[in-house]
Amino acid sequence: MTTTTSHTPEHVPEPGGPADGAAAARPVRLIHTESTTEIPVHLLFRDDPGPAAVRLRPAVVTRRPGAGRRDGPGAGAGAAREWRPAVPRIDPDLVERPARVLPGAAGLLAGACGAAGCLATSWWAGVLPPAASEALGLVARTGTGGPGPAQWAAYAAAGALGLFGFCGLARGRTGRAWVLGLFGRYRGTVRRTGLLWVNPLLLRRRVDVRLRHWRGEPMQAADRGGVALRVAVLVVWRVRDTARATLAVEDHEAYLRACVEAALLRVPMAAPGAGRETTEAAQDALTRLVAADTAPVGVEVFAVRPVRVEYAPEVAAAMHRRRIAALDAQHRASVLGSVVDSVEDTVTRLTTRGLVELDDYERKVLVKDLTVAFCAGRAEPGP
Repeated sequence: MTTTTSHTPEHVPEPGGPADGAAAARPVRLIHTESTTEIPVHLLFRDDPGPAAVRLRPAVVTRRPGAGRRDGPGAGAGAAREWRPAVPRIDPDLVERPARVLPGAAGLLAGACGAAGCLATSWWAGVLPPAASEALGLVARTGTGGPGPAQWAAYAAAGALGLFGFCGLARGRTGRAWVLGLFGRYRGTVRRTGLLWVNPLLLRRRVDVRLRHWRGEPMQAADRGGVALRVAVLVVWRVRDTARATLAVEDHEAYLRACVEAALLRVPMAAPGAGRETTEAAQDALTRLVAADTAPVGVEVFAVRPVRVEYAPEVAAAMHRRRIAALDAQHRASVLGSVVDSVEDTVTRLTTRGLVELDDYERKVLVKDLTVAFCAGRAEPGP
């Protein structure tokens, strides 16, 4: 058995009929279904086809995620761009680089040469004491009339060499670095250890580059419900780029504290007594935020761990009452569950063993009496 479907037949008027004038004025329908429109016959059979208008489907243009958000500063002006927090921009040329220093032996040699030059100039000018000349194995000079211009020039040169050599001596320590600058310009960082010679004209700033930890005072925070908290955190950090930590910010330690305080206001903290997973999630979020804020100034943050979380004083009493009420409700629910189980077990045993035969009314009365008795026994205070 086959089933055939047919479209609505076209209506062809008979010649000479009353509908001849209407058929001549109106094009004959070729196809007329639910899914098509009327197509005139004279458009299907044309000898000279010309450009015909084609109906285009509307194009669907995808939008970027968050393109319609108006959370940024330009939302009032109709801006459709997604707002992102500004990132601090530091001078790209301000990057730590090693400074040019010499071994400490070079400074000692220069200072010794300067001291020897001063002694030689004193002997040349005849002002060296006879005892000193005899100790050095030199012949004392007398009657020279004191130092002249040449001797004073030699004194100046030898004294400058000695001062330049001895004053430039420095001792480098493990975990400490020097940031050198000359007339406000960064000249490099010294991380070497031991006896070194550094240009005495350079300004030295000592920076601690060891792994450090900082435990702050309780700061303001909030949990996921918006309840005010007081959180004390432990921050593990170190200075990674001494040039930026010293020159790009006034005080990198104060900047770190401010970043931690700002991150605590942006990250919902776990309430006191929360689970381990919630606490670790809050810790990871804090570490990422603080590390991103302090990276442009050369400070590397390894961990920001909450070490003490407590409710703020203004809500501590209310949260304490709420916790007591929750514990009391939990205790009541457990007591009621145990009483119901005991009553059910007692009635089941009595009826199963055939000790009593109870109808519905008697069963209800027995259950009521047993429930009252068990609840009264549970409510009695212990010894």
